[in-house]
Amino acid sequence: MKYAFYALLLLSFSSCALGSQVGQGYPSQASYQPDTSITKSLFNDRASTISEANIQKILDGNYTLPNNLRISLVKLESSQSQRFYYRNDEYYLKSQQEYLDAFTAKFKASDRVVKVSQIPDILISQNPTFTNIREAAVRTQSDIVVIYAINSDLYARYKLFSKSDIKAFATTQLIILDVRTGLIPFSTIVTKEFQSKRQQNELNEAEAANRIKNEAIKLTIQEIGTQLNNFMKK
Repeated sequence: MKYAFYALLLLSFSSCALGSQVGQGYPSQASYQPDTSITKSLFNDRASTISEANIQKILDGNYTLPNNLRISLVKLESSQSQRFYYRNDEYYLKSQQEYLDAFTAKFKASDRVVKVSQIPDILISQNPTFTNIREAAVRTQSDIVVIYAINSDLYARYKLFSKSDIKAFATTQLIILDVRTGLIPFSTIVTKEFQSKRQQNELNEAEAANRIKNEAIKLTIQEIGTQLNNFMKK
């Protein structure tokens, strides 16, 4: 009986000592929180063209648009087949020049812009890459390259022409590529709609459709022009 009492007393002291140690700095398993913060990629991407060190520099760095800008414009065709199909179409060629002139006027409205020009097609490959465009811009001594692509069409339910309104949509994508750094400080995608009837002076429905799609495209350029104006003021 006496030995049982001493054993119980010893067990009591051991429990108190263990509790004291836990309270004095030995964390319990439930309270342990490992550091799981991720500050760099853990993936082994062999196709990457940017090193992990440079990715960190780019994301942590500060970018400032040059005060005096020489700008080159590059239009990307929405598809290769479209380029060949429309290359001899008078309306298409005139409208493309109209869009180019509209973008040129938007940029020339800024006091920061020294020159606006278009990079000739012969300097751009049929399947251009950022590297190809950037090198072409270097040869033309451009500070930034404005790359845009325009796509427009009629809504499906309006493709069977009748006396009802014709409704078209247009989507214009535009990015600014800084030639020195390769960064893209500005990008936007704008989609607009335009609806109208065939006018009396239009010979056929196709002519009306071209006009209506053209008006939708102009709306996207107008919206992008406003965005560019705000961006250039920064």
